[in-house]
Amino acid sequence: MNLNLNGKVALVVASSQGLGKAIATQFVKEGMRVMLTSRNEGTLKEVKEELSAHGTVEYCPADITKPEEITRLVEQTVDVYGGIDVLINNAGGPPAGSFEQFSDEDWINAFQLNLLSYVRLIREALPHLKKDGGRIINIASSSIKVPIPGLILSNTFRTGMIGMAKTLADELAEYGILINTVAPGRIATDRVAHLDSVNAEKHGKSVEEVEEESKAKIPLKRYGTPEEFANVVTFLVSDANTYMTGSSFLVDGGMVKSI
Repeated sequence: MNLNLNGKVALVVASSQGLGKAIATQFVKEGMRVMLTSRNEGTLKEVKEELSAHGTVEYCPADITKPEEITRLVEQTVDVYGGIDVLINNAGGPPAGSFEQFSDEDWINAFQLNLLSYVRLIREALPHLKKDGGRIINIASSSIKVPIPGLILSNTFRTGMIGMAKTLADELAEYGILINTVAPGRIATDRVAHLDSVNAEKHGKSVEEVEEESKAKIPLKRYGTPEEFANVVTFLVSDANTYMTGSSFLVDGGMVKSI
């Protein structure tokens, strides 16, 4: 199958670690030209050095909760590569906790990071994506199907993201732009390790016990790998996908039982 990704330009947000890094890695191996970004310039330099052995990579530090930094990020990507073909919206999850634990400031911070940043990134990248019918992928969470206990901030804004993407699928179709959402289940990342640690402390268990209990609920009986997740994203942004837009895809080993 020819993915036809060689030479295309991808802006991959939150790509210094975890799922973002895995996606950037797979893109580079497919011959794409990738712009990395996160707040940590030191880590970005390390990832660039690592991935440069496989292809073309640059980086631009940015805090995506700040609109002026999003503007600069998109402008720098276009200055370096001449355009943008693929936008990967991604951000770290908000803090775990219950409703009564969070203040207005907590809600606003989560909104800025996990929903408004996606809105702003799409808005800034859109003129460039329109030129050749680009691709947008929003990274979400399995909470788009079933709310996760103790993650009320994530549950709220991830589902808002789905409403936005479904609406945009209709609005952007005339430009040949496809927009989809990819939602991880229990993928072996630092974020999942942190949540397992939080649950272990909350319930007086070891992290190992929490992990085993989680794996027992997954039909494949294991956590997924970032590489497995990245493979799905790569397919969706490639020419192998020409007719799926406005959809949400779970990469969860069968964990979520909803239809």
